[in-house]
Parts: sequence; C-alpha cells; structure tokens
Amino acid sequence: MTDSRSVSIWTSNQLPVTDRLFTLGNTVQKWFCLKDTNGKRCNNMNYYTISEASTASFTEKRSEFIGNISPVATNDEAVGFINSIKAQHRKARHNVYAYILRSDNISRYSDDGEPQGTAGVPVLEVLRKKGLTDVCIVITRYFGGILLGGGGLVRAYSHTASLACDAAHIMNMCSCLQLDITCDYGIYGKIAYILPSFRTITLNSDFGTEVSMKILVLTEMLEPLKKALVEAANGDISINIGEEMFYDFSSAAE
Repeated sequence: MTDSRSVSIWTSNQLPVTDRLFTLGNTVQKWFCLKDTNGKRCNNMNYYTISEASTASFTEKRSEFIGNISPVATNDEAVGFINSIKAQHRKARHNVYAYILRSDNISRYSDDGEPQGTAGVPVLEVLRKKGLTDVCIVITRYFGGILLGGGGLVRAYSHTASLACDAAHIMNMCSCLQLDITCDYGIYGKIAYILPSFRTITLNSDFGTEVSMKILVLTEMLEPLKKALVEAANGDISINIGEEMFYDFSSAAE
C-alpha cells in the first residue's frame, strides 16, 4: 500500500461582505455581515473542510486506486476539479467522484461505469461520516484484470476515500470577527491573560507608543469578551470591531 500527498494552497473560500453601522457607547463602529452569493445571511455554525488538495492511493488485487481530494466552493469548481483529474488519467477505466457543498446543500456522485451503488455512494458516505463539506473527491481506478465483486468495490472505494481525507489538513471553520484592540502597556498584561480564556487567535501585535493587537474572536464570544476587556481595563481600552468571516479555529485552545 502506498500513500502519497501533493499540496497546493487554496484561498478562494472567501464570502462577499456588506457593511452596516452600529453604535457602541459614543463611538460608531463598522462591522461586516457575511452573506452568500445569493445575498442570504450565513449561519454562525462551524463547518469542517480541507485547506489543500491531497492525494492518496493503494492497490487491491492489482487494481490501483488513486484518491484525489480538493476544497471547492461552487458546483463549477467541483466540475472543473473532476474534469482535471479525468484529463490526468485518460487511460483509467473509472474516475468515480463525489462532492458536497454548503451552498444549497448540494451533494452529487457518480459511479462512472462501476456497478450501481458500489462506488459513488460509498465515497459520498465517507465524506458525510467525516463531516466534511465544500470538498470534492475523485477516485481513479486502473483495472488490474481481477474482478473485485460488489463488496470488494465498496470496500476499495471507501478505503481510498478515507485515505485521501486523512491525507488532507482538516479545518474547523468558525464564524468569527476581527477586533482591533489598543491599550496602554500598564494593562497589556491583564489583556494578554484574558484572551486565551475566550479561544481568541492573535493575528498581529504591535508594541509602539501603545500596544495594538489584531485578534479573531468567535462570534458567540464577542459580547462576553468585550465585557471582560472593558472591566479589566476600567474602560481605558479601544476595541474596534471589523470584518466577520469564517476562519480555521482548529488550532485554537479549548
């Protein structure tokens, strides 16, 4: 059994934003409301996807199975990825695929010539069991001359799909907001002590005449964090609320 991996960085999973204003105290703050391509408000639930394209393969009774998985955000991206893999493996007998998209809850699959129910559905079920979305997987089979039977095909395609998923970096994408925080050096220690308790991610810190930080906070933790920061600083702190986005919190401390 072999297990290979190729990596490419993908950065197209960004949603358009629309701004609106609200007032916090005497300061007008600007924030951004995530919307999908149809202008609908995105929910605040997290989801799991992958950060990069990956590949895994193994051989069963002389048939080689190659699983390619990639992040995709739209139906067109999924179809484009499927066609690119087919172009790479024109001589293969089968290029089975399955994909799941958050947009409109789309899920599709193809047996690509394998007996019905032995290929596409098992691959789709692996994606569902792993809780992945906005992903497309294509499994290429080079026939080795030995029939595997229905059960053998289900196991082989399921195993290849699982290997491909395991080879990828899985991200826990959470709805969050960016905060720009400015405070005096005298209270920086208190702020730095509080932030980990709210599972924040620090993007940048600047130590000039004052301390400036850019952090990400989970949407549902925004109000509790603001309250804690203001209390710790006795109100002597600037908190600007910026863009709302989905960001990978898989490395954030629980």
